[in-house]
Amino acid sequence: MWDDSRFWNRVARRYARANIRDEGAYARKLEITQRYLTPGAEVLEVGCGTGTTALRHAPHAGHVLGTDISSEMIAIARERATEAGVTNVTFRQSALETLDLGEARFDAILALNLLHLLDDPAGAITRLAGALKPGGVLVSSTACLNDGLRWVAAIVPPLRLVGLAPRVRFLGGDDLRAGMRAAGLEIVEDWRPKPRAALFLVAQKPA
Repeated sequence: MWDDSRFWNRVARRYARANIRDEGAYARKLEITQRYLTPGAEVLEVGCGTGTTALRHAPHAGHVLGTDISSEMIAIARERATEAGVTNVTFRQSALETLDLGEARFDAILALNLLHLLDDPAGAITRLAGALKPGGVLVSSTACLNDGLRWVAAIVPPLRLVGLAPRVRFLGGDDLRAGMRAAGLEIVEDWRPKPRAALFLVAQKPA
């Protein structure tokens, strides 16, 4: 099991200060996701980072649970929730592999900028699908480095040696789509804002 918590702890404060690279694409992803939320929805965000997205979705859901492998990311997320006065979001440090998901518990699960950082993306998708209620959705945004970005393979190892990059898996969009379907999910949204950008998928569990 990969554990890059030390890397993410080290960069957490800098990560929190960074600007969103593509505000337009981010806004559209929020809007699409919120189409599938209801005022009473139970939402899980795995790999929630510093809590930005979880807090954006909180007004549209009943409760949001945000988890992350990094204790520093979670500390920042809690600070932000307190500052914003948001009371229906809970942040918890946990790796996905050790998280008790339960069965058919959530109306929506978000895995944003996460699946390419996991040791077993297909297995993770299957576990997350099992935690969805019938009709629930798995929302993902994933860097598909096999889709025209194989050159990254040459630079990741030296960056890791000096602590400037986490481990990544080289996935393609077709890998993700196949993983969603193998887990029994139907892809209902499939969008890339531009070539080689992260692939945004919404996959729904049959009702």
